[in-house]
Amino acid sequence: MLGKAKVAARLPAKDLNRARRFYSEKLGLDPVEQRQGGLRYVCAAGEFAIFVSVGAQPGTHTQMGWEVEDIYTTVRELRARGVKFEEYDLPGLKTVDGIAEIAGNYASKGIGERGAWFRDSEGNLLGIGQPVRS
Repeated sequence: MLGKAKVAARLPAKDLNRARRFYSEKLGLDPVEQRQGGLRYVCAAGEFAIFVSVGAQPGTHTQMGWEVEDIYTTVRELRARGVKFEEYDLPGLKTVDGIAEIAGNYASKGIGERGAWFRDSEGNLLGIGQPVRS
């Protein structure tokens, strides 16, 4: 039933204006639509919305991610805009200059993945991934 449906993510925000500035100034994204208490963004292969929420921002796991062709260039360009990347040193996950090499992946996507994570202005944990082809 849902296999043919379009996927869209939803991210909570305590301050919608602050979130809008972050996504515009840091990520170069502007909403395609807005309503009272919400902003909608469209990327190449999906969309997401940011909505006002008084609940706690989860931020303990990747809440949304982008798949890019060149993670090194993307991270460098986002850093130049002021995005701060997370550093991890955990069993099975270690970043070097903000980027992790992750072994194993879905076979149709390659043999592994490179990943990088950052938080938006509202504490949401966002990721960037690049499949490693064989």
